[in-house]
Amino acid sequence: MKLYYAPGVCSLSPHIVVREAGLDVTMEQVDHRAKKTKDGGDYLAINSKGQVPVLELDDGARLTEGPVIVQYLADQKPASGLAPAAGTLDRYRVQEWLNFVSSELHKTFGPMFNPAVPADFKPIARGNLEKRFAWIDGQLAGKSYLMGDQFTVADAYMFTVLRWAPRVDIDLAKWPNLSAYVDRVAARPKVQEALKAEGLIK
Repeated sequence: MKLYYAPGVCSLSPHIVVREAGLDVTMEQVDHRAKKTKDGGDYLAINSKGQVPVLELDDGARLTEGPVIVQYLADQKPASGLAPAAGTLDRYRVQEWLNFVSSELHKTFGPMFNPAVPADFKPIARGNLEKRFAWIDGQLAGKSYLMGDQFTVADAYMFTVLRWAPRVDIDLAKWPNLSAYVDRVAARPKVQEALKAEGLIK
C-alpha cells in the first residue's frame, strides 16, 4: 500500500494509524498546493479532488477521505484495537467521533487558514471552535482517550486537528482535559515517529 500525504495536514492522521498498526505502507509526499508528487508527477491524476490523504491499495484501487482511510487501515490489523469490530456499538461511537472531528473541527479550521476569507468572519470561526473545544474537554474528563483507555483511529484524527490550534492563536491550556489529552497522544512512541518523519518535531 502507498499513502500520499503532506506534512502536518490531515494526512498525519492515517500516517499515525499506519505506524500504530505496524503496517507496511510506502509514504509518498505531495505538495498539496502545487498538486505535485515529490517526483514532480501530477497529483490530480491520482486524486482529482486534489487533496490528501489518498491510500493506494496493492491492486491499484485508491481510497480518499481520512476518516474512511483510517478505518480501512485499522481493519487490516484488528488486534491493534485501533477500531472496534464492525457492527458493535463501539465501532459506531468511533465513527461518531470521526464525523464530529471532520464536520465540527476540521471544516471549521478551514476559513481560519484561507486568506480570501473576510477578516470579520474569522472571530466567528474561532468562537465556534472554542465552543467545541469546551465540549470535548468535558467529554474527556476521567478518560485517557476519546473511547476511554483505548487509543483508536478517532484519537489520531482528533490529535491531528487539535495540533492546528496554536496556528490560529488558540491556547488549548484553557481546557485542562483537552490540553493533557494532546500531550498524552503526542507522547505515544508511534505518534512521535510520525511527527519526526514529517519533520514536525526533531
